[in-house]
Amino acid sequence: QVQLVESGGGLVQAGDSLRVSCEASGRTFSQYSMAWFRQAPGKEREFVAGIGWSAGTISYADSVKGRFTISRDNAKNAVYLQMKSLKPEDTAVYYCAARLGYLFSEGGRYDYWGQGTQVTVSS
Repeated sequence: QVQLVESGGGLVQAGDSLRVSCEASGRTFSQYSMAWFRQAPGKEREFVAGIGWSAGTISYADSVKGRFTISRDNAKNAVYLQMKSLKPEDTAVYYCAARLGYLFSEGGRYDYWGQGTQVTVSS
């Protein structure tokens, strides 16, 4: 069982930077691939970024490439999403997700989810 708790969301202006964090419980965090998803009002949940269990595999949605950076610290059981050059269309609830094994971009493949953290970008 893994519990995920996100933090770091907030209200920022377009062009600003923000880092959201996800802390995981459990002693086998290093075996999990981790991902960030987001869901804006009235829209479906979408994959944002993911990092494999060994951090050797990293994937980004096209919409965030070059602006967002995902990283993990297995010693702290944490995964981070550094967001730069934020745009109003990045406004959403950001969710952290975990799964054992390989990294996938489909949300249905993830077994554990956090409660989400709101990121709002004003124009």
